[in-house]
Amino acid sequence: MTAIEKEIMERVNSWLEGNFDDETKSSIREMLNNNPEGIIDSFYTNLEFGTGGMRGIMGPGTNRMNVYTVGMATQGLANYLKKMFQKQEIAVAIAYDCRNNNTVFANTASNVLSANGIKVFIFDDLRPTPELSFAVRYLKCQSGIVITASHNPKEYNGYKVYWDDGAQLVDPHDKNVMDEVLAIQSLDEVRFEGNPGLIFKIGPAIDKAFLKEVSAQALNPGVRGKENIKIVFTPLHGTGGVLIPPFLIDSGYIQTHGVEEQMIPDGHFSTAKSPNPEEAAALEMAIKKAKQIDADLVMATDPDADRIGIAIKDLNEEYILLNGNQTGAILVKYLLDAWLKKNKFKGNEMTVKTIVTSELLKEISDSYGVEQYDVLTGFKWIADVVKRLEGNKKFIVGLEESFGYMIGDFVRDKDSVTTALLLAEMATIAANEGKSLFDQLVEIYLEYGFYKEGLVNVKKEGKTGAEEIVKMMEDFRKNPPKKIAGSKVDVIKDYQSLESKNLNENTIKRIELPKSNVLQYITEDGTKISVRPSGTEPKIKFYVSVRENLNRKEDFEKVNSLLDEKIKKVLIDLGL
Repeated sequence: MTAIEKEIMERVNSWLEGNFDDETKSSIREMLNNNPEGIIDSFYTNLEFGTGGMRGIMGPGTNRMNVYTVGMATQGLANYLKKMFQKQEIAVAIAYDCRNNNTVFANTASNVLSANGIKVFIFDDLRPTPELSFAVRYLKCQSGIVITASHNPKEYNGYKVYWDDGAQLVDPHDKNVMDEVLAIQSLDEVRFEGNPGLIFKIGPAIDKAFLKEVSAQALNPGVRGKENIKIVFTPLHGTGGVLIPPFLIDSGYIQTHGVEEQMIPDGHFSTAKSPNPEEAAALEMAIKKAKQIDADLVMATDPDADRIGIAIKDLNEEYILLNGNQTGAILVKYLLDAWLKKNKFKGNEMTVKTIVTSELLKEISDSYGVEQYDVLTGFKWIADVVKRLEGNKKFIVGLEESFGYMIGDFVRDKDSVTTALLLAEMATIAANEGKSLFDQLVEIYLEYGFYKEGLVNVKKEGKTGAEEIVKMMEDFRKNPPKKIAGSKVDVIKDYQSLESKNLNENTIKRIELPKSNVLQYITEDGTKISVRPSGTEPKIKFYVSVRENLNRKEDFEKVNSLLDEKIKKVLIDLGL
């Protein structure tokens, strides 16, 4: 037996011999007898905080989401909070989305916190993640928890933790909480019993306060023609359906139509091929309805409603799903243009994007004289910049290519609710000018260059898959490509060593960001390739961004096809 196998069996035996329920023990014995790979995947490691919190398949084991891993994570959080806030009352807000075991895990966290003398504010039903971020600061909490696995498949659930600024944990808090969790030697150290006197239900009052702040982000709230804009919305069975459609209607967008079958909360996502608005298949039912009513805008949110995807008519009058960079481009251009027209600029404004997001966003910010900051993947890093520069810089918008947008700083995470309002406003103004949002996107390409992006996810599940991903990253570091799609690699950025090498100049610069397992290659013609293991799923991700000039609107299809071919060549050269 290898050292790793021995460690796995020690964990297995600790669960079989510990104070775990009979059903859990029976499931473990079943795996031992009939599914050795399942045992390995369930126990070979502990769930830890990644780019989007702690996320895993539901089931028994240290590498699974269950009441025990949730309980231990919450006990570790409680221990850390009591160390950090020794001289004050501690409060934690809790929300959850539509996933299976949502209330089981939320109530487990609530009971453990209250048993440790911590006040708990828990939502009375499903609520979007951005509302939890808002609630943390509104209720003056020291932390927050959301039970969600975002856009992962139905087998998953997750556990996102927020600090007192309403943002997800960053260093050192994320590591310190995990240290507290790992320091728990026995399940008996977790206080599951709960204290009802410290648990308080919250709901409509927080909704009202949150939506008041959302409304304040509108830049043209009185725009004419709202009543004429036809919107189709789907929450993909998640929390977006709770607030977004009624809020849009109350805001004057009376022709907002929900996809009825998908308005029903459902952890199995029974009518959606995927609960991920990044995938066109997720919007099939919404687009079908859009065709029936000739909608101007289709919107879809993921289960916890922090991310939003949109579909609009292209130049051929066909509905297409925009990628996150495209939606980000029209959103940033609209925001900065509106700020300029309203004389809101004071000279200290900023936008923030992640390193794998299109450079088009930087070009737009630069053209308005707005400083743009790059951060690591994960919205917690965008919120971290906002916090660090608060008082010195005025934050306008933060975004990442994976359909995440944050407008204003009253929420410190991705916020589909505010974004939905702004997108409706943008569609209305475009219609008043005799245009569509796609027309505006093409105008951006004409002004700044036609940027196009591709993303390939290579799935590698379980312990073996994790090892394969490590090997792939090692190979890319040891043997970086010299040419990609016929263009010489000029710059190699390694965010693990924090070195940026310019191969032409033979120079090395330090990258001023926290360490992260990400590689980037930038070629002579401006192509950018990013390689990183996912922090939330068993995948390694390859991001490609290419660019060509677009001189005439009539050339759109020609240049679009050219960029598609270029992306294909890049992926072939990467062995994908």
